[in-house]
Amino acid sequence: VPPYTIVYFPVRGRCQAMRMLLSDQGQSWKEEVVTMENWLQGPLKASCLYGQLPKFLDGDLTLYQSNAILRHLGRSLGLYGKNPKEAALVDVVNDGVEDLRCKYVTLIYTNYEAGKDDYVKALPGHLKPFETLLSQNNGGQAFIVGDQISFADYNLLDLLLNHQVLAPGCLDAFPLLSAYVARLCARPKLKAFLASPEHVNLPINGNGKQ
Repeated sequence: VPPYTIVYFPVRGRCQAMRMLLSDQGQSWKEEVVTMENWLQGPLKASCLYGQLPKFLDGDLTLYQSNAILRHLGRSLGLYGKNPKEAALVDVVNDGVEDLRCKYVTLIYTNYEAGKDDYVKALPGHLKPFETLLSQNNGGQAFIVGDQISFADYNLLDLLLNHQVLAPGCLDAFPLLSAYVARLCARPKLKAFLASPEHVNLPINGNGKQ
């Protein structure tokens, strides 16, 4: 039995970064898919700590909050930098990813039609910090922090892939980010996951907008 279980809706959403992390690290996991109908019935929602998914099981440990889950996997699997300084920088990256993800989610679920043009116009300003971070780490030739992959790389990659769907060409002005996405997506286990039906057939978001 796989040690990990992801309990979530049938979308990529806030779980695709952890799925990419687990697949790239050669870990197996179980999916418990929650339909919206099931969720709206109430008992599962009432049982969840904050009344929301994802819920993540690691043996007898139950976790909520997608970023807490990513950090737990980072600590467990050695994906949290090599020392406290690198770990702090990984946190800086991940908090920046969360800020942009919140903007993205707000657009998708509350303001897609009216807000998309302005969002895409402002996007270069939101992507530039990640290009800067790459440029400051080994000339942008490796990972976002240090010389080994971290949980923040998977979270950033997921967000960048989503934005390439929303605004094709959005990375054209960012050569380091463009090369970074290509490099990570070429990692054999990750490449296989990204080509799998488990990834391809899952919608990015729950409302059909992307």
